[in-house]
Amino acid sequence: MALISNGTTIFDNGSMASGFGSNLIFISKQTASSSASIEFTSGIDSTYKEYIFYFVNIHAGTAWVNFTFQASTDSGSNYNTTVTSTAFQAYHKEDGSDYLFGYNTSVDKAQETSFIRLQAGSQLGTGNDENFCGYLHLYNPSSTTFVKHWTAVSNLNDVSSPGYSVNSFLSGYFNTTSAIDAVKFQMDSGNIDAGQILLFGVN
Repeated sequence: MALISNGTTIFDNGSMASGFGSNLIFISKQTASSSASIEFTSGIDSTYKEYIFYFVNIHAGTAWVNFTFQASTDSGSNYNTTVTSTAFQAYHKEDGSDYLFGYNTSVDKAQETSFIRLQAGSQLGTGNDENFCGYLHLYNPSSTTFVKHWTAVSNLNDVSSPGYSVNSFLSGYFNTTSAIDAVKFQMDSGNIDAGQILLFGVN
């Protein structure tokens, strides 16, 4: 749609969209089946300035666990990139008796190299209704000038009974000017029983 005044185009949302990028380009998909981890060691390069991982019905093989990730600068030989991150969450209990919106300090990382939780607060169970969905944005991972920012949003039905719907908002940066070229996902204990992770580039 264009807005034209006296024959002059003063706004064109089509040209704006083309300037910012408007397409998701599918790169690859991995399906968990009692998997210790899922690694993306290809497809993350200088082709795109932004990459998005989508998590579809991630299901844990062990109860009371967290879904986590880390990045590599050496094609997946090591996943220990220094990260600083923060998180907040909203949750609501199934029976309506408990709810909260707030900052969660337990998920914070300050220049650490361990795996990063993709959920704030609550943990996953093994029930079929206790799964995890969401997405992770990784920005300009191939830059050799800037640190690598990331943001993530997720929702899960947690392990408690009655359960909670837990909406988590997380963000941080990998404090490296080396290119990130691989990302690994795993539970902090046990396997990923089922689920899919899809990788897209933003064109």
